[in-house]
Amino acid sequence: MNNFKRLNNIVGWAIFAVALLTYTLTVEPTASFWDCGEFIACSYKLQVPHPAGAPLFLLIGRMASLLAGSDVTKVALMVNMVSVIASAFTILFMFWTISLLARKVFGKKGENLDTTETILVLGASAVGSLVYTFSDSFWFSAVEAEVYGMSSFFTAIVIWAAFRWENIEDEAAANRFLIFTAYLVGLSIGVHLLNLVTIPALGLVYYYKKAKKITWKGGIAAFLVGMVVLGVVNVGVITGFPSLGFTFEKLFVNSFGMPFSSGIIFFVILLIGGLAYGIFYTQKKEMEIANTALLSFAFVLIGYSSYTIALIRSNYNPPINENNPSNVLNYVSYLKREQYGSRPLLYGPVFTGKLESIENGEPIYKMGKGKYEIYDYKPTYIWGPNSESLLPRMWSTDAGHQQIYRQEMGLAQDQKPTLFTNIGYMFKRQMGYMYWRYFAWNFWGRSSDIEGAGPTNILETKASLPPAIKENRGRTNFFGLPVILGILGLLYHYFRRERDALVMFLLFLFTGIGLVVFLNSPPVEPRERDYIYVGSFYIWAIWVGLGVMGLFDYALKFIKNSQSRAIGATALGLAVPLIMAPQTWKGHDRSGRYHQVDFAKNLLNSCAKNAILFTGGDNDTFPLWYVQEVEGFRTDVRVCNLSLLGTDWYCEQMKRKTYESEALPITFSTDQLLSGVNDQIPYVERLKDPINLKDYLELVKKNDPAIQIPLTTGESINSLPSDSLFLTYNVEDVKKLGFVPKQFEPFLSGQITWNIGKRDLLKNDLMQLEMIAQNNWKRPIYFAGTLANDNYLNLKDYMQLEGYAYRLLPIKVSQGDDGFANTDIMYENMLKKMSWRGMDNPNVYYDSETYLKVPIITARLAFLRLADQLVREEKKAKAKEVLDYANKVLPDKAVPFDQLCSNYVMYYFEVGDSKKAMEIAETITKRADGNLAYFTEKSKYTSAEWMPNNVQDYLQINLRNLQVIANICSRNGQEAAAKRYEATYNKYYDRVSQ
Repeated sequence: MNNFKRLNNIVGWAIFAVALLTYTLTVEPTASFWDCGEFIACSYKLQVPHPAGAPLFLLIGRMASLLAGSDVTKVALMVNMVSVIASAFTILFMFWTISLLARKVFGKKGENLDTTETILVLGASAVGSLVYTFSDSFWFSAVEAEVYGMSSFFTAIVIWAAFRWENIEDEAAANRFLIFTAYLVGLSIGVHLLNLVTIPALGLVYYYKKAKKITWKGGIAAFLVGMVVLGVVNVGVITGFPSLGFTFEKLFVNSFGMPFSSGIIFFVILLIGGLAYGIFYTQKKEMEIANTALLSFAFVLIGYSSYTIALIRSNYNPPINENNPSNVLNYVSYLKREQYGSRPLLYGPVFTGKLESIENGEPIYKMGKGKYEIYDYKPTYIWGPNSESLLPRMWSTDAGHQQIYRQEMGLAQDQKPTLFTNIGYMFKRQMGYMYWRYFAWNFWGRSSDIEGAGPTNILETKASLPPAIKENRGRTNFFGLPVILGILGLLYHYFRRERDALVMFLLFLFTGIGLVVFLNSPPVEPRERDYIYVGSFYIWAIWVGLGVMGLFDYALKFIKNSQSRAIGATALGLAVPLIMAPQTWKGHDRSGRYHQVDFAKNLLNSCAKNAILFTGGDNDTFPLWYVQEVEGFRTDVRVCNLSLLGTDWYCEQMKRKTYESEALPITFSTDQLLSGVNDQIPYVERLKDPINLKDYLELVKKNDPAIQIPLTTGESINSLPSDSLFLTYNVEDVKKLGFVPKQFEPFLSGQITWNIGKRDLLKNDLMQLEMIAQNNWKRPIYFAGTLANDNYLNLKDYMQLEGYAYRLLPIKVSQGDDGFANTDIMYENMLKKMSWRGMDNPNVYYDSETYLKVPIITARLAFLRLADQLVREEKKAKAKEVLDYANKVLPDKAVPFDQLCSNYVMYYFEVGDSKKAMEIAETITKRADGNLAYFTEKSKYTSAEWMPNNVQDYLQINLRNLQVIANICSRNGQEAAAKRYEATYNKYYDRVSQ
């Protein structure tokens, strides 16, 4: 068929349109949780996000944000659409890649294909690209402002370009295309580094085309050359050049007495000049391979140059300026991603290792007076005998991680992991749980959207599922068809085109298992990391497409007419994405979802004007950055992230005014905040009595010998000599500020005293104490309700809850160990100032991993705390209003009742609404009955579908709900219901106890 090229383009663009429409209809309308709020805020104003920064993504996001016009609430949608469009183009280039591979199987150019072959090529391409379109992990990244959608686009276009280059016969044109591919690789660095792992496999493509005789030795050599190229780009360019540049910088500044930045400028000029000379020389000498290599390297650097945006923008001191890469020192650190530390890869300590000593390693520099000065050294850890191992997979010293290591590998408390234990753990946990489980989500089916969920039991019918799983929109069941078709495609590809199959297998290996080995992740992560491995899922989906040709050759031989057989194979293949689409859609449709932004606004609206708000993680910080930076909401509140407050650059930024927020009261100098200085102040008890906080902080600033202790290195460091602190204040001055409720003014004593605990002080703790001490109660200080307990510094007795945040007070109002709820302020905040868009809409999807955890638990807990205090104050009508409002904005039909909601039953009885109490009780207990019937059976054996902790969580939560509600009903005269719930509880408790 001579019109193949036209058909290839038409069908390819049609598949693109399907992907574009799918992602556009399901795109997040505003900023998602996790990094998206940060990326949108940084795109909108070209600020500096966390390393590696993704500068190219930010530049494109900035251009997209302009399409929002004057409506700042649409900025997030426009940046999200960057991922939508990039992901749709990923599918387009995937279609064309499968088409290229399929044509190579036939050994023909497109114009020479007959009708049957054309149907098979287009059918295989359509099936593979549609399967990837509707796959779980890729779809997740395609509808939000994260870098992984665009990173997948670069992976797709680089792989397509490599195979397209292979088909170009004209040498000059082929070399230009090779240089274009190198430029794409360089650009991809400005989005994410995942694309680089394709380089070794693509080296084989080059070898297969250029070599006159193909041998295994030659193939291995080509692969190793590809590994070297990967090393040159990843180590030489991305981290090596910054290090080399700083070497020149130190030489010029410290040795030659030249101004700052002169050395780095010379290095850049030398690099550009050397490259230009090399290109000119090799061209003049007609050294084709060397010339092409140098040109390719130059274009990689041109693509990589997008990182200069971080240096340029940082010098303007934007509000978000992570790592402050405005000078050579910080810029080099930013490019090298030093803040993330390192993990052992081939050899290093295991978690049972004993640290013998710490020695000085590489020097750490600061900018002094006209030169770079050494102020500290990086630590070099010296480990004891039998503390290190080859392939140290079990390396984390976190207590929770160590427990998982022992559980997974059956290690006794005093048992040390061997090399074989590490390898066993790598295969079981890192590859099994942290890769193959994700693979199964995409091509087998996912049991639910609950964290830790495994592959679906494809034989389980929906009727046999409990309510919690039956209603879970993240559950999918593909009946294993993409796996089966992918295996068929892999085998077909290998037998028909062995070399291409080897290239694809290496791509699959490096973007999947290879990353698992390289990343050496701890046993648990803050969230599921399936999006990291989408490159390997991309390759598998290609094999799923080629499986259509396998169906034609192997499974449908009984159909004699070749065209009919090709149509049949294509139809059978298309059934797979048609099965996947509706199932995956319901768990990826983000339309109508706004609560991530409302959650941020609700947290800010819990604070009084000009407040300082301490937050802890990504999801109680990045959405707040978004609403302040993009929508201009509550810019009077200074959001202070405690995870970042341990860094010198962030502390310095907090000392500057930002928008309506004045500088924070931090009096530590720049040198006193440097990395390595006061990072951890050990607790060494020397005093029994409380110490004055302000006096202690002055001693820390002076490095006073009175609080210092010696180290084995001969140096001395500051220490914390007491576990109790006190802070004095002027009672009359505090009264004039007017924030202490009148009824509590008699409790103003002029001093707060508390036990901070026998604990070391980290730098972020020190900065919190500094702000509390220097603030003198002039600005409201709040602690987000989402913080870990340690972050409250044991000050809960001096806090009052005003919504989603606790306000620090100079009075002690003890009420349990969780602060006092101020009903007047809290009622106003919760019922009149907070937003709940779409939370009552059962058609909007709120996933279990993110929304049904911190955001919803924070909201429901706040409503319950408010209702509880109103009941204590005998304001029962108002308490009922709060309960009714909570169930109106967060109804069970949209946001299912969780473990907190059994308390609704108690409080509805307290306010006199027995009917509503029993309605909620019946809903929760009926659901618990169904869940327990299912999970008590699952607890009897181990299955890949459910992690043991998933099963135990369901058992514990539902048994507790039954027990609590039975007790509540018994206390409130509902004996018949109480006995029924108790009988249900006993039935399942007995099963679990057996």
